[in-house]
Amino acid sequence: MSSVLADVLLVAALIGALALVHRPLGDYMAAAYSSKKHLRVEKWIYRSVGANPDAEMRWPAYLRGVLAFSAVGVIFLYVLQRVQDKLPLSLGFKPITPDQAFNTAVSFVSNTNWQSYSGETAMSHVTQTAGLAVQNFVSAAVGIAVAVALVRGFARSRTGDLGNFWTDLVRGVVRILLPLSVIAAVLLIAAGAIQNFGDLHTITTLTGDKQAISPGAVASQEAIKDVGTNGGGFFNANSAHPFENPNGLTNLLEIFLLLLIPFSLPRTFGKMVGNVRQGYAIVAAMGVIWFLAVVAVTWIEYAHPGAASQIAGGSMEGKEQRFGEGPSSLFAVSTTMTSTGSVNSFHDSYQGLSGGVLLLGMMLGEIAPGGVGSGLYGMLIMAIIAVFLAGLMVGRTPEYLGKKIGTREIKLAACYILITPALVLIGTAVAMALPDGKEAMTNIGAHGFSEVLYAYTSASNNNGSAFAGFGANTPFFNTTLGLCMTLGRFLPMVFVLALAGSLAEQKPIPATAGTLRTEKPLFTGLLVGAIMIITGLTFFPALALGPLAEGLGT
Repeated sequence: MSSVLADVLLVAALIGALALVHRPLGDYMAAAYSSKKHLRVEKWIYRSVGANPDAEMRWPAYLRGVLAFSAVGVIFLYVLQRVQDKLPLSLGFKPITPDQAFNTAVSFVSNTNWQSYSGETAMSHVTQTAGLAVQNFVSAAVGIAVAVALVRGFARSRTGDLGNFWTDLVRGVVRILLPLSVIAAVLLIAAGAIQNFGDLHTITTLTGDKQAISPGAVASQEAIKDVGTNGGGFFNANSAHPFENPNGLTNLLEIFLLLLIPFSLPRTFGKMVGNVRQGYAIVAAMGVIWFLAVVAVTWIEYAHPGAASQIAGGSMEGKEQRFGEGPSSLFAVSTTMTSTGSVNSFHDSYQGLSGGVLLLGMMLGEIAPGGVGSGLYGMLIMAIIAVFLAGLMVGRTPEYLGKKIGTREIKLAACYILITPALVLIGTAVAMALPDGKEAMTNIGAHGFSEVLYAYTSASNNNGSAFAGFGANTPFFNTTLGLCMTLGRFLPMVFVLALAGSLAEQKPIPATAGTLRTEKPLFTGLLVGAIMIITGLTFFPALALGPLAEGLGT
C-alpha cells in the first residue's frame, strides 16, 4: 500500500469515527446540561463549595463565577509550583521561577497549556497531577459552560437567565470530561502509554553517558490533554514522545480524542435550540475548513521541492519516522484548529506555506472545530456576523434562530472578533521592536518572524503549540505571553456572555418568507466565506511578512 493511499484511508477512518459518535455524544451532552436532576456526587460538591445548583444566573453573575473560579485556579497553581520542592513526590526538582510559574498558571487555567519548560525535568508528580491535570479538566469545563450559556441565550426568550455556572461546571467535569478521559486513559495504557508514580530511572546510553528517564501518570494526563483540547504534555516532546504516543494506533486515537467534543457540540447546540439542522450547518462549516487545511498541509509537505525532500519522499525534518508526513500533517492541522496545542511533530520544521496554514488555523479563531466550548461559541459569533452581512446585502434586519441581530448584538460580536487580532499583532510588533524578541529567534528572516508571530498567535488564541525553535523561557516572554493568554481567554467570554444575556431577553421573531434559511448549504457557504475574508483582511500583511514570504521564496 502506498503512503498516500494509507493517509487517505486514515483520514476516512477518522471522519467515519467522528460521524459515528457525533449524534449520540451530542445528544448526551444536551441532556446533561438540560437535566433538572443532580447526581449524588454533584450534590456533595455543591454543598462543599456552598453553591445553590438550582439558582438561575443572569450574565453578570455567570461571568463573575467564571472569573472568580479561574482567578482562584491561577493562584493555587502558582503557589503549587513555587513550593513543589517541599511537597511529597517532588523528584528532587526545584521550585519554578516566579515568571515561569505565572506563565504556566495562567496557561493551564486559560486552557492554553503553553509550556516554556520541560515537564519531565521541572515538574513534580504532585504538580503534574494535582495542579496541571486538574486544570485540564476544569478549564475545559469552563469553556463548555460558556458555550452552553450562549446556546441558552438563543433558546430562551423574555428572560435574562442563562443557567447556573457552578452546575454547568460540575456537570461538564463529572458527566462528560471525566468518563471520556477514563475510557481514553484505559485505551492508551492498553496500547502502550505508561502510567505510574515511580522514581527517576538512570540508564547508560550507547555512547556511555548517563540519562535520567522520568516515569509518571502519563496516560491519565494524555487522555484529558486531548479530550479537553488542552495540549499540555507530560514530556517536553509532547505527543512525539513514545511514552505519550507509542504507535500509529495511539496517534489516531489522540487525533480522534481532540476532535471528539468540538465536532459533537454543534449537535448539542441543535438539540438545545430545537432544530438539529442548525447544528448540521455549523458542523458542516467546521468540517469544510478543517478538511481543506488537512489537504493543503499534507500536499505541501509531500510535494515541497528540494533534493533532500524528494529523495525522502517528502519533508521529514522534525517529524517522527513512526508517523511520517500524512499522520503528522493531520495531527498538526487538528491541533492548531482545536486550541489543543499538542504536537507529534515540530511545526518549526514545516515548510513555509504549510506553516502558514497552521498559523491561519489559529488566526481563524480556532473554530474549525475549535476548542471544547470555545470553538462552538466562536463559530456562533461568526454565524451572527454572516447573518448581519447577508442582511446588509438584501436590505433587511438580520435575524438568527428567531432573534433579531440589532446594534447591541453586532457591537458585542465585533468586539469579540477584534480582541485576539489586537493581541496578536500588538504583541508581535512589540516583541520585534525589542531586543528580547530578536534574541529568542533561532532563525533569521521570514522564518524567524514567523516564530514570533506563531508564539503570540498561539498564546492569544489559547492554543499552546509553538514553533519549537523559539526560545520563550525569558521573563519578557513569560510575562507578555501570559498576559496574552489571560486577555485572549477571558475578554472574549465577557462579550459572549453579554451577548447571551441580550439574546435571552428578546422575544422570538416568527420566520417569514424573507427570513434567511440558516440551516441550508447556502448559509454554510456564506459562513465559510465570511470567516476566510475577515481573517484574510486582518492577518494577510503579517502572513505576507512571514510564512508567505518564506514559502514563495523557496
